[in-house]
Amino acid sequence: MKILVTGGGGFLGQALCRGLVKRGHQVASFNRGHYAELEALGVAQHRGDLADADAVHAAAAGCEAVFHNAAKAGAWGPYDDYHRANVVGTRNVIAACREHGIARLVYTSTPSVTHRATHPVEGGTADTVPYGEGFKAPYAATKAIAEREVLAANDATLATVALRPRLIWGPGDNQLLPRLVQRARAGRLRLVGDGDNRVDTTYIDNAAQAHFDAFEHLAPGAACAGRAYFISNGEPLTMRETLNRLLAAVDAPTVDRTLPFPLAYAIGAACEGLWSLLPLEGEPPLTRFLAEQLVTPHWYDMAPATRDFGYVPRVSFEEGLMRLRASWHAGH
Repeated sequence: MKILVTGGGGFLGQALCRGLVKRGHQVASFNRGHYAELEALGVAQHRGDLADADAVHAAAAGCEAVFHNAAKAGAWGPYDDYHRANVVGTRNVIAACREHGIARLVYTSTPSVTHRATHPVEGGTADTVPYGEGFKAPYAATKAIAEREVLAANDATLATVALRPRLIWGPGDNQLLPRLVQRARAGRLRLVGDGDNRVDTTYIDNAAQAHFDAFEHLAPGAACAGRAYFISNGEPLTMRETLNRLLAAVDAPTVDRTLPFPLAYAIGAACEGLWSLLPLEGEPPLTRFLAEQLVTPHWYDMAPATRDFGYVPRVSFEEGLMRLRASWHAGH
């Protein structure tokens, strides 16, 4: 089967491409750049912008399924930029599926679509946790719009499903872990609150496996069609233990210094103000949204994913740490 993966050059995208090639599929990827890793896999690469409908439609030609993984992520930036990539881009993917008669669409969403200030989520499912309101981050706001549209597109000719993996990590991570390591080594990493809030994370192979499991079960009328699912390792740990065990695995300093949430929130608001007023590069070191995320319990129930498409995490947190440590030492 020929399958299009949007964002195939990213951390999860490459894992999806590797897994699909291994399963015998013909894989194409839609990226903004060119990736040697995908070339080595034999993945056909289409370069373009998600907001360019013609480019998306051309990439989808001849495909029978789409893994829509590409998105503009991050904690900062103009809303319009996020809307173009995450909302307009997703609409273009859905339209391309319609135009080419593509029957299956697996969408990579995020638990952030349910974020509500410091409201904890403990053992929640997509059926019990509502969408968030009053988003302080354009990423979460636009992903919520896009997820709703993907699920609304589900019908007798196009089966759709949305997966919400929580904090993906593992070998090859070029986003989350490098930032943590950089801040830890610079002495700028802090726990917000006491660090005892429990959070879920997802090892990269488990995140990819959930996509494959959902894809294999997805069809018009299937139990998972038109629905969203939280995805994680199903092993919630405290924020303190999560961060420190990840940092220790890559020989980075662990963190024990804390920042009271009211102060962290105020600093985040101040940073947002400065970055809005001044031509400062990059993202603020802290935002209100990030402060809320760091202090709030977020862990989920995997039962719906197991029930509807057989997802069971295959790599434990401990095993993932061992693999991360081995990969890190091999590369350094």
